[in-house]
Amino acid sequence: MNDEIKIIWLKFFNWVMGNGPRPENEIIPPELPPDLPFTRTPDKKHSRFHEITISERLIQWLSLHGLHVFANFYNILSIIVCLLIIALMLMTVADLPPFGDFHNPANNEVVERYIKAGARETGAENIVAGMILDYRAFDTFGESAVLFTGAITVLMILGTSVKKDKSELKRLHLKTHSGFEDRNFLAFAPSLHIYRDDDAILRGVASLSIPVIIIMGCVVIISGHLTPGGGFSGGAILSTALILCANAYGFIKVHEFFSERTFIVSSSSALSIYALAKGYSFLTGANHINSGIPIGTIGDIFSAGLILPLNICVGIVVAGTLYGFYALFSEGEI
Repeated sequence: MNDEIKIIWLKFFNWVMGNGPRPENEIIPPELPPDLPFTRTPDKKHSRFHEITISERLIQWLSLHGLHVFANFYNILSIIVCLLIIALMLMTVADLPPFGDFHNPANNEVVERYIKAGARETGAENIVAGMILDYRAFDTFGESAVLFTGAITVLMILGTSVKKDKSELKRLHLKTHSGFEDRNFLAFAPSLHIYRDDDAILRGVASLSIPVIIIMGCVVIISGHLTPGGGFSGGAILSTALILCANAYGFIKVHEFFSERTFIVSSSSALSIYALAKGYSFLTGANHINSGIPIGTIGDIFSAGLILPLNICVGIVVAGTLYGFYALFSEGEI
């Protein structure tokens, strides 16, 4: 923290003193001719005792005490800003209505409509799934798009700073998994997070757990309109299967079936299907036109109209994004 404050103070001091970097379009005057003895002008006589000006005293004081004063000012200002934020939050909480009061603004006709007519209008037994994927489907689309955009942004930033030799990584993977261990490669591998020692416990547990995790994630996504669950929770479960596979068998093993291209194509396709499906649904509904999408029988797997395919689309985006963040911050790429 002190080093950062010193850097900030030095930049501020150089800016005040005009010692910053010169602009590219600055015109530099030509150098003066050399000071030869016969061209030297006699120096003006100065008094023996030179009186220090106010600006010189200020410069001396800043050079001696400026950093300490700036650090104290920075700390005090940070405390004041934090106290102001805390005070504003406490004032906001104090003005909130009592929790559970029937007359709260949240208990309005919208909530009553969700509870009483949600199952009939959406076909979903899970009221939450009917609300976020039917009544407020565009909000859920925005949340999924934000996740995908965040992953792409991190991929662009880290992808340009981390460069690896693909042929060397593939050669290392083939050597280590074929029974022949090259000590030079094995010494280099741990820093790349692509090689795991033959941990029988880890790989044995992973081989048993990964299929169960995948099945559980698919069940949570598919039955999201019937029971608590859906695309967000099911996608998070599926991402743990990918992360466990990467830790047990290495990232190169995951790259064989889930690469950067797979993530981009699957997530963008899922978001496109989501947008087109709900765009059609809202367009027909707003114009009082029958969309032709059957709601089905409440309680069946293939019911609730578009909620089931939308849950699948959200699950694909969430699973790829969560694993993508883990891979990016662990390995530097998906």
